Amino acid sequence: MIKFGTGGWRAVIGEDFTKANIQLLAQGLVNKMKSEGVTEKGIVMGYDRRFLSKEAMQWAAEVFAAAQIKAWLINKSSPTPLIMYYVMKHDFPYGMMITASHNPAIYNGIKVFTAGGRDADEIQTKDIEDYISDIRPGEVAAVDYEQGKRDGYIEEIYPLNEYLDAIIAAVDIEAVRNAGLKVALDPMYGVSETSLKTILMTARCEVATIHDRHDTLFGGKLPAPSAATLHSLQNYVVEKKFDIGIATDGDADRIGVIDDKGNFLHPNDILVLLYYYLVKFKGWSGPVVRNIATTHMLDKVAKKFGETCYEVPVGFKYISAKMQETGAIIGGESSGGLTVHGHINGKDGIYAAALLIEMLAVTGKKLSQIMEDIHAECGEIHMEERDYKFTQEKKDAMYRMLMVEKQLPELSDEIDHVSYLDGSKVYFQNGGWVIARFSGTEPLLRIFCEMPDAARAAEICDTYEKFLGLNG
Repeated sequence: MIKFGTGGWRAVIGEDFTKANIQLLAQGLVNKMKSEGVTEKGIVMGYDRRFLSKEAMQWAAEVFAAAQIKAWLINKSSPTPLIMYYVMKHDFPYGMMITASHNPAIYNGIKVFTAGGRDADEIQTKDIEDYISDIRPGEVAAVDYEQGKRDGYIEEIYPLNEYLDAIIAAVDIEAVRNAGLKVALDPMYGVSETSLKTILMTARCEVATIHDRHDTLFGGKLPAPSAATLHSLQNYVVEKKFDIGIATDGDADRIGVIDDKGNFLHPNDILVLLYYYLVKFKGWSGPVVRNIATTHMLDKVAKKFGETCYEVPVGFKYISAKMQETGAIIGGESSGGLTVHGHINGKDGIYAAALLIEMLAVTGKKLSQIMEDIHAECGEIHMEERDYKFTQEKKDAMYRMLMVEKQLPELSDEIDHVSYLDGSKVYFQNGGWVIARFSGTEPLLRIFCEMPDAARAAEICDTYEKFLGLNG
């Protein structure tokens, strides 16, 4: 019943996301920690603003307290990167965050972090699933929450300042103070407002916020910073003449950006901008890591500076692992998550926002100008993205076609090679590519195509639609 995807365990509230399952998962992790002999330090937990998030954290803590494993609970709704930072900084063996990230409001879930503040990889999550499956009826033990506090096995903390101070120390706050920037924020009813406003006001930015109240329905929209969800922020930036608009998803590990002209900057563009900035303006050197569905503009920028771009499967655990292996200075994905060397080992929308503000201050240029500079120096490519829902029967048929029989539609562009690392990805000799893969966090088939010509990218997506029977 409890299966981890690329972003943790996520389930519909009241269907599979229940108190019984939350405590079952906690018991599985308790048993894993006992077998590994890592119970002495305990575990740190946090929660976001979703329905039942705080209660779910407390229910899980009751299981750890019953096992006499201390649970350190962040007692206010907080960004996921804060939990990752605290696990890393204080050498916890495990951490847990109650969130379903950017999923619809009917979902909630649990992310598990391992030593170093890393996303639990597929080996670790499979291990947790195995421990859960070995639990017999009646073996889940829990104590009353208040009793756990009295016994000293549950302790509430709020280490936000420590996390924010680390970000402030890592960016050129003095440059930002002298720039007089106007920044509009859209936390999308999530958990980033306090963190972002604290950093930006410390840097003497003029800050305005929309969608800041607590709303477990996220205003009726997905809490995902995309072109479709940020129209209000776009209008606000243009009307009020702000330098930049910054949005974060529900748990603040992903970012969306509106530039000075009111254009939505795709997460691909944000990655490209920051890698270019780190190398050209901050003088850093090193490779970049992206997942298999993220822009190859990163490859072009890396090549320009004599560096390498590494490709990994979807899932941030693969990005952080490859960064550690190669010494990469930045890594990220087209869904809006990125991390930078020297910070935490996972996605952080708050740190990314601070770095973008620093970029504007140091370069003295608008976002639109910097993007134009990159295209002038490295060329330009265009991406088309499509998402499709399906029945289980349809999924089985498409999986068989793509991954078992390895069928491809008829494509006129000359193919260089095909990869099945994560989905079916075709690389063209002209530098373009197309991938069809099933989401690891939602019941969707995703098709991404990137080509030198935008119209051709759309045509190839149309071809895949017809080939897979998705167009009606």
